[in-house]
Amino acid sequence: MTHLFTPFSAGNLHLSNRVVMAPMTRGFAPNGVPGDDVAAYYARRAANGVGLIVTEGTLIDHPAAGSNPNWPNFHGEEALSGWSKTVEAVHAAGGKIIPQLWHIGLVRKPGDLPNPNALPVGPSGLSLAGEQIAEPLTEAGIADLITAFAKAAADAKRIGFDGIEFHGAHGYLIDQFFWEKTNHRTDEYGGDLVRRTRFAVEVIKAARKAVGDDFPIVLRFSQWKGGAYEARLTQNPAELEQFLAPLTDAGVDIFHASTRRYWEPEFAGSSLNLAGWTKKLTGVPTITVGSVGLDKEFIGSKHLQDAEVSEFDRLLEMLDNEEFDLVAVGRALLTDPGWADKIRDQKLAELLPYSTESLKTLY
Repeated sequence: MTHLFTPFSAGNLHLSNRVVMAPMTRGFAPNGVPGDDVAAYYARRAANGVGLIVTEGTLIDHPAAGSNPNWPNFHGEEALSGWSKTVEAVHAAGGKIIPQLWHIGLVRKPGDLPNPNALPVGPSGLSLAGEQIAEPLTEAGIADLITAFAKAAADAKRIGFDGIEFHGAHGYLIDQFFWEKTNHRTDEYGGDLVRRTRFAVEVIKAARKAVGDDFPIVLRFSQWKGGAYEARLTQNPAELEQFLAPLTDAGVDIFHASTRRYWEPEFAGSSLNLAGWTKKLTGVPTITVGSVGLDKEFIGSKHLQDAEVSEFDRLLEMLDNEEFDLVAVGRALLTDPGWADKIRDQKLAELLPYSTESLKTLY
Protein backbone atom coordinates (compact mmCIF):
# COMPACT_ATOMS: atom_id res chain seq x y z
CA MET A 1 0.00 0.00 0.00
CA THR A 2 3.06 2.27 0.23
CA HIS A 3 2.54 4.25 -2.98
CA LEU A 4 -1.13 4.91 -2.15
CA PHE A 5 -0.01 6.76 0.98
CA THR A 6 2.77 8.90 -0.47
CA PRO A 7 2.32 12.70 -0.81
CA PHE A 8 1.13 14.38 -3.99
CA SER A 9 1.22 18.02 -5.13
CA ALA A 10 -0.30 20.04 -7.97
CA GLY A 11 -0.03 23.81 -7.85
CA ASN A 12 -0.94 24.89 -4.32
CA LEU A 13 -2.61 21.55 -3.63
CA HIS A 14 -0.46 19.42 -1.33
CA LEU A 15 -1.93 16.08 -0.29
CA SER A 16 -0.68 13.67 2.34
CA ASN A 17 -1.71 10.65 0.24
CA ARG A 18 -3.33 9.55 -3.02
CA VAL A 19 -6.80 8.65 -1.68
CA VAL A 20 -9.61 10.86 -3.02
CA MET A 21 -13.22 10.81 -1.91
CA ALA A 22 -15.25 10.72 -5.12
CA PRO A 23 -18.17 13.16 -5.51
CA MET A 24 -21.45 11.52 -4.53
CA THR A 25 -24.70 13.48 -4.54
CA ARG A 26 -26.91 12.76 -1.52
CA GLY A 27 -29.61 15.43 -1.44
CA PHE A 28 -29.01 16.36 2.21
CA ALA A 29 -28.99 20.16 1.78
CA PRO A 30 -32.52 21.48 2.42
CA ASN A 31 -33.27 24.47 0.20
CA GLY A 32 -29.78 24.16 -1.23
CA VAL A 33 -28.00 24.98 2.04
CA PRO A 34 -25.40 22.57 3.47
CA GLY A 35 -25.72 22.35 7.25
CA ASP A 36 -23.53 21.22 10.11
CA ASP A 37 -24.32 17.59 9.26
CA VAL A 38 -22.69 18.05 5.85
CA ALA A 39 -19.57 19.50 7.47
CA ALA A 40 -19.43 16.56 9.89
CA TYR A 41 -19.94 14.05 7.07
CA TYR A 42 -16.91 15.26 5.13
CA ALA A 43 -14.76 15.98 8.20
CA ARG A 44 -15.20 12.41 9.43
CA ARG A 45 -13.64 11.05 6.27
CA ALA A 46 -10.82 13.59 6.40
CA ALA A 47 -10.12 12.57 10.00
CA ASN A 48 -9.89 8.95 8.85
CA GLY A 49 -7.12 9.52 6.37
CA VAL A 50 -8.68 10.64 3.07
CA GLY A 51 -6.15 12.88 1.33
CA LEU A 52 -8.58 14.87 -0.84
CA ILE A 53 -12.35 15.21 -0.69
CA VAL A 54 -14.32 16.16 -3.79
CA THR A 55 -17.74 17.30 -2.64
CA GLU A 56 -21.01 16.16 -4.08
CA GLY A 57 -22.13 18.18 -7.08
CA THR A 58 -22.80 21.80 -6.10
CA LEU A 59 -25.02 23.97 -8.29
CA ILE A 60 -23.73 27.12 -9.94
CA ASP A 61 -25.82 30.30 -9.93
CA HIS A 62 -28.22 29.57 -12.77
CA PRO A 63 -31.97 28.96 -12.40
CA ALA A 64 -31.88 25.71 -14.38
CA ALA A 65 -28.69 24.29 -12.86
CA GLY A 66 -30.38 21.52 -10.87
CA SER A 67 -33.58 19.56 -10.41
CA ASN A 68 -33.77 18.85 -6.69
CA PRO A 69 -34.30 21.42 -3.90
CA ASN A 70 -32.07 19.35 -1.61
CA TRP A 71 -29.02 19.48 -3.82
CA PRO A 72 -26.51 22.01 -2.44
CA ASN A 73 -26.08 25.40 -4.06
CA PHE A 74 -22.74 27.06 -4.60
CA HIS A 75 -24.10 30.58 -4.56
CA GLY A 76 -25.91 32.82 -2.12
CA GLU A 77 -24.68 33.93 1.29
CA GLU A 78 -26.35 31.16 3.28
CA ALA A 79 -25.13 28.27 1.13
CA LEU A 80 -21.59 29.63 0.84
CA SER A 81 -21.49 30.15 4.60
CA GLY A 82 -22.40 26.49 5.01
CA TRP A 83 -19.62 25.47 2.65
CA SER A 84 -17.17 27.71 4.49
CA LYS A 85 -17.95 25.81 7.70
CA THR A 86 -17.42 22.54 5.84
CA VAL A 87 -14.01 23.70 4.63
CA GLU A 88 -13.04 24.69 8.17
CA ALA A 89 -14.14 21.32 9.53
CA VAL A 90 -12.23 19.35 6.91
CA HIS A 91 -9.08 21.42 7.37
CA ALA A 92 -9.32 21.02 11.15
CA ALA A 93 -9.44 17.25 10.60
CA GLY A 94 -6.27 17.39 8.51
CA GLY A 95 -7.82 17.03 5.05
CA LYS A 96 -8.11 18.97 1.82
CA ILE A 97 -11.37 19.63 -0.03
CA ILE A 98 -12.55 20.94 -3.40
CA PRO A 99 -16.14 21.52 -4.57
CA GLN A 100 -17.51 19.91 -7.68
CA LEU A 101 -19.15 22.72 -9.66
CA TRP A 102 -22.18 21.45 -11.53
CA HIS A 103 -24.92 22.25 -14.00
CA ILE A 104 -27.07 19.34 -15.15
CA GLY A 105 -28.18 20.90 -18.43
CA LEU A 106 -30.87 18.95 -20.23
CA VAL A 107 -30.96 16.15 -17.69
CA ARG A 108 -33.37 18.59 -16.05
CA LYS A 109 -37.00 18.34 -17.16
CA PRO A 110 -39.48 21.22 -17.55
CA GLY A 111 -41.18 21.91 -14.22
CA ASP A 112 -38.44 20.39 -12.06
CA LEU A 113 -37.83 21.95 -8.67
CA PRO A 114 -36.51 24.12 -7.13
CA ASN A 115 -37.30 26.54 -9.99
CA PRO A 116 -40.26 25.01 -11.86
CA ASN A 117 -40.58 27.98 -14.21
CA ALA A 118 -36.96 27.78 -15.37
CA LEU A 119 -36.61 26.00 -18.69
CA PRO A 120 -33.78 23.46 -19.04
CA VAL A 121 -30.82 24.54 -21.15
CA GLY A 122 -28.31 22.75 -23.32
CA PRO A 123 -26.23 23.26 -26.44
CA SER A 124 -28.91 22.13 -28.90
CA GLY A 125 -31.93 21.60 -26.67
CA LEU A 126 -31.56 17.81 -27.02
CA SER A 127 -31.93 15.42 -24.12
CA LEU A 128 -29.61 12.40 -23.77
CA ALA A 129 -32.35 10.38 -25.46
CA GLY A 130 -32.31 12.73 -28.44
CA GLU A 131 -35.60 14.45 -27.67
CA GLN A 132 -35.98 18.16 -28.44
CA ILE A 133 -37.05 19.51 -25.06
CA ALA A 134 -35.72 23.07 -25.23
CA GLU A 135 -34.42 25.70 -27.59
CA PRO A 136 -30.67 25.70 -28.27
CA LEU A 137 -28.68 27.99 -26.03
CA THR A 138 -28.05 31.45 -27.42
CA GLU A 139 -24.54 32.86 -27.39
CA ALA A 140 -25.67 35.28 -24.68
CA GLY A 141 -26.93 32.33 -22.65
CA ILE A 142 -23.61 30.56 -23.07
CA ALA A 143 -21.76 33.68 -21.92
CA ASP A 144 -23.94 33.84 -18.79
CA LEU A 145 -23.14 30.21 -17.96
CA ILE A 146 -19.40 30.78 -18.39
CA THR A 147 -19.64 33.76 -16.05
CA ALA A 148 -21.56 31.69 -13.49
CA PHE A 149 -18.94 28.92 -13.51
CA ALA A 150 -16.14 31.46 -13.12
CA LYS A 151 -17.95 33.19 -10.26
CA ALA A 152 -18.32 29.87 -8.48
CA ALA A 153 -14.61 29.21 -8.92
CA ALA A 154 -13.75 32.61 -7.45
CA ASP A 155 -16.10 32.01 -4.50
CA ALA A 156 -14.48 28.62 -3.86
CA LYS A 157 -11.09 30.27 -3.53
CA ARG A 158 -12.47 33.12 -1.44
CA ILE A 159 -14.03 30.84 1.20
CA GLY A 160 -10.97 28.64 1.54
CA PHE A 161 -11.38 25.60 -0.70
CA ASP A 162 -8.18 23.96 -1.94
CA GLY A 163 -9.17 23.90 -5.62
CA ILE A 164 -12.21 23.20 -7.78
CA GLU A 165 -13.55 20.43 -9.97
CA PHE A 166 -15.77 21.06 -12.98
CA HIS A 167 -18.28 18.29 -13.64
CA GLY A 168 -17.79 17.63 -17.33
CA ALA A 169 -18.96 14.01 -17.29
CA HIS A 170 -21.99 11.69 -17.31
CA GLY A 171 -24.14 13.63 -19.76
CA TYR A 172 -24.48 16.86 -17.77
CA LEU A 173 -24.17 20.34 -19.29
CA ILE A 174 -20.45 20.52 -20.09
CA ASP A 175 -20.53 16.94 -21.36
CA GLN A 176 -23.57 17.77 -23.52
CA PHE A 177 -21.34 20.19 -25.39
CA PHE A 178 -18.69 17.44 -25.76
CA TRP A 179 -21.02 14.75 -27.09
CA GLU A 180 -22.02 14.72 -30.76
CA LYS A 181 -25.47 13.32 -30.00
CA THR A 182 -26.43 16.31 -27.84
CA ASN A 183 -24.42 19.00 -29.62
CA HIS A 184 -25.65 19.69 -33.14
CA ARG A 185 -24.54 23.32 -33.16
CA THR A 186 -23.06 24.82 -36.30
CA ASP A 187 -21.38 27.82 -34.65
CA GLU A 188 -18.03 27.87 -32.86
CA TYR A 189 -19.43 25.79 -29.98
CA GLY A 190 -20.24 22.80 -32.19
CA GLY A 191 -18.87 20.79 -35.06
CA ASP A 192 -16.01 18.31 -34.82
CA LEU A 193 -14.59 16.85 -31.62
CA VAL A 194 -12.17 19.72 -31.00
CA ARG A 195 -14.76 22.42 -31.66
CA ARG A 196 -17.12 20.76 -29.21
CA THR A 197 -14.60 21.40 -26.43
CA ARG A 198 -14.89 25.17 -26.83
CA PHE A 199 -17.51 25.72 -24.12
CA ALA A 200 -15.42 23.83 -21.57
CA VAL A 201 -12.27 25.62 -22.72
CA GLU A 202 -13.91 29.01 -22.15
CA VAL A 203 -15.21 27.91 -18.74
CA ILE A 204 -11.72 26.79 -17.72
CA LYS A 205 -10.05 29.95 -19.03
CA ALA A 206 -12.58 32.19 -17.27
CA ALA A 207 -12.09 30.27 -14.05
CA ARG A 208 -8.31 30.46 -14.36
CA LYS A 209 -8.54 34.22 -14.79
CA ALA A 210 -10.74 34.40 -11.68
CA VAL A 211 -8.59 32.21 -9.40
CA GLY A 212 -5.03 32.81 -10.60
CA ASP A 213 -2.30 30.49 -11.80
CA ASP A 214 -1.73 28.30 -8.74
CA PHE A 215 -5.28 27.41 -7.72
CA PRO A 216 -5.87 23.82 -8.91
CA ILE A 217 -8.54 23.16 -11.53
CA VAL A 218 -9.74 19.58 -11.94
CA LEU A 219 -11.94 18.47 -14.85
CA ARG A 220 -14.03 15.33 -14.52
CA PHE A 221 -14.91 13.75 -17.85
CA SER A 222 -16.23 10.41 -19.03
CA GLN A 223 -16.99 8.41 -22.11
CA TRP A 224 -20.28 7.04 -20.70
CA LYS A 225 -23.43 9.05 -20.04
CA GLY A 226 -26.29 8.52 -17.62
CA GLY A 227 -28.50 5.89 -19.21
CA ALA A 228 -26.08 5.56 -22.16
CA TYR A 229 -23.34 3.47 -20.62
CA GLU A 230 -21.77 2.41 -23.91
CA ALA A 231 -21.49 5.97 -25.25
CA ARG A 232 -18.05 7.16 -26.26
CA LEU A 233 -16.63 10.59 -26.97
CA THR A 234 -13.54 9.08 -28.55
CA GLN A 235 -12.93 5.76 -30.27
CA ASN A 236 -9.14 5.54 -30.11
CA PRO A 237 -6.07 7.18 -28.55
CA ALA A 238 -5.65 9.63 -31.44
CA GLU A 239 -9.15 11.00 -30.94
CA LEU A 240 -8.67 11.14 -27.17
CA GLU A 241 -5.50 13.17 -27.70
CA GLN A 242 -7.36 15.61 -29.95
CA PHE A 243 -10.08 15.97 -27.33
CA LEU A 244 -7.71 16.50 -24.40
CA ALA A 245 -5.27 18.91 -26.01
CA PRO A 246 -7.42 22.09 -25.93
CA LEU A 247 -8.56 21.32 -22.38
CA THR A 248 -4.96 20.90 -21.26
CA ASP A 249 -3.94 24.11 -22.99
CA ALA A 250 -6.84 25.93 -21.31
CA GLY A 251 -5.38 25.19 -17.88
CA VAL A 252 -6.60 21.87 -16.45
CA ASP A 253 -4.25 20.78 -13.65
CA ILE A 254 -5.74 17.33 -13.03
CA PHE A 255 -8.05 15.16 -15.12
CA HIS A 256 -10.58 13.03 -13.25
CA ALA A 257 -11.30 10.21 -15.71
CA SER A 258 -14.61 8.67 -14.72
CA THR A 259 -15.12 4.99 -15.55
CA ARG A 260 -17.44 2.38 -14.12
CA ARG A 261 -14.67 -0.19 -13.56
CA TYR A 262 -11.12 1.12 -13.12
CA TRP A 263 -9.51 -2.17 -14.21
CA GLU A 264 -10.99 -2.19 -17.72
CA PRO A 265 -8.71 -1.18 -20.63
CA GLU A 266 -10.01 1.83 -22.52
CA PHE A 267 -8.82 0.85 -25.99
CA ALA A 268 -7.84 -2.43 -27.61
CA GLY A 269 -4.17 -3.29 -27.65
CA SER A 270 -3.27 -1.71 -24.31
CA SER A 271 -4.03 -2.39 -20.65
CA LEU A 272 -4.24 1.34 -19.87
CA ASN A 273 -7.56 2.58 -18.53
CA LEU A 274 -8.99 6.03 -19.33
CA ALA A 275 -6.93 7.74 -16.61
CA GLY A 276 -3.82 5.95 -17.84
CA TRP A 277 -4.30 7.02 -21.44
CA THR A 278 -5.11 10.57 -20.35
CA LYS A 279 -1.88 10.86 -18.39
CA LYS A 280 0.15 9.29 -21.19
CA LEU A 281 -1.24 11.64 -23.82
CA THR A 282 -1.17 14.90 -21.83
CA GLY A 283 1.46 14.49 -19.12
CA VAL A 284 -1.13 15.96 -16.73
CA PRO A 285 -1.81 14.15 -13.42
CA THR A 286 -4.93 12.00 -13.39
CA ILE A 287 -7.44 10.51 -10.97
CA THR A 288 -8.77 7.03 -11.62
CA VAL A 289 -12.18 5.94 -10.34
CA GLY A 290 -14.66 3.12 -10.80
CA SER A 291 -15.68 0.43 -8.30
CA VAL A 292 -12.52 0.78 -6.22
CA GLY A 293 -12.64 -1.61 -3.28
CA LEU A 294 -15.90 -3.28 -4.32
CA ASP A 295 -16.74 -6.27 -6.48
CA LYS A 296 -19.73 -4.78 -8.31
CA GLU A 297 -19.94 -1.52 -10.22
CA PHE A 298 -22.35 1.18 -9.17
CA ILE A 299 -25.24 0.52 -11.58
CA GLY A 300 -26.38 -2.37 -9.40
CA SER A 301 -26.44 -0.06 -6.41
CA LYS A 302 -29.18 1.95 -8.09
CA HIS A 303 -31.27 -1.21 -7.92
CA LEU A 304 -30.48 -1.75 -4.22
CA GLN A 305 -27.84 -4.41 -4.85
CA ASP A 306 -25.12 -4.81 -2.25
CA ALA A 307 -21.41 -5.12 -3.06
CA GLU A 308 -18.66 -7.02 -1.26
CA VAL A 309 -15.11 -5.89 -0.54
CA SER A 310 -12.71 -6.71 -3.38
CA GLU A 311 -8.96 -7.16 -3.72
CA PHE A 312 -6.57 -4.25 -4.40
CA ASP A 313 -3.66 -5.96 -6.15
CA ARG A 314 -4.49 -4.73 -9.65
CA LEU A 315 -5.15 -1.17 -8.46
CA LEU A 316 -1.85 -1.00 -6.61
CA GLU A 317 0.04 -2.46 -9.56
CA MET A 318 -1.38 0.23 -11.85
CA LEU A 319 -0.57 2.96 -9.33
CA ASP A 320 2.96 1.63 -8.86
CA ASN A 321 3.39 1.74 -12.64
CA GLU A 322 2.45 5.44 -12.44
CA GLU A 323 -0.43 4.96 -14.87
CA PHE A 324 -2.35 7.52 -12.78
CA ASP A 325 -1.63 9.62 -9.72
CA LEU A 326 -4.71 9.57 -7.48
CA VAL A 327 -7.42 7.04 -6.68
CA ALA A 328 -11.01 8.16 -6.14
CA VAL A 329 -13.15 5.98 -3.89
CA GLY A 330 -16.93 6.29 -3.92
CA ARG A 331 -19.32 3.79 -2.36
CA ALA A 332 -16.65 2.13 -0.22
CA LEU A 333 -16.06 5.48 1.52
CA LEU A 334 -19.74 6.26 1.68
CA THR A 335 -20.48 3.13 3.66
CA ASP A 336 -17.19 3.07 5.61
CA PRO A 337 -15.76 6.46 6.70
CA GLY A 338 -12.68 4.69 8.07
CA TRP A 339 -11.79 3.06 4.74
CA ALA A 340 -8.53 4.94 4.12
CA ASP A 341 -7.08 4.38 7.58
CA LYS A 342 -8.03 0.69 7.47
CA ILE A 343 -6.26 0.32 4.13
CA ARG A 344 -3.18 2.16 5.39
CA ASP A 345 -3.00 0.07 8.55
CA GLN A 346 -3.58 -3.19 6.66
CA LYS A 347 -6.80 -3.88 8.55
CA LEU A 348 -8.42 -5.34 5.47
CA ALA A 349 -10.57 -7.75 7.46
CA GLU A 350 -12.32 -4.73 9.01
CA LEU A 351 -13.40 -3.18 5.71
CA LEU A 352 -17.16 -2.90 5.39
CA PRO A 353 -19.16 -4.06 2.37
CA TYR A 354 -21.45 -1.63 0.61
CA SER A 355 -25.00 -2.38 1.65
CA THR A 356 -28.27 -0.53 1.33
CA GLU A 357 -28.90 -1.22 5.00
CA SER A 358 -25.73 0.63 6.04
CA LEU A 359 -26.72 3.65 3.95
CA LYS A 360 -29.94 4.44 5.78
CA THR A 361 -28.09 6.96 7.95
CA LEU A 362 -25.56 8.10 5.30
CA TYR A 363 -23.23 8.99 8.12
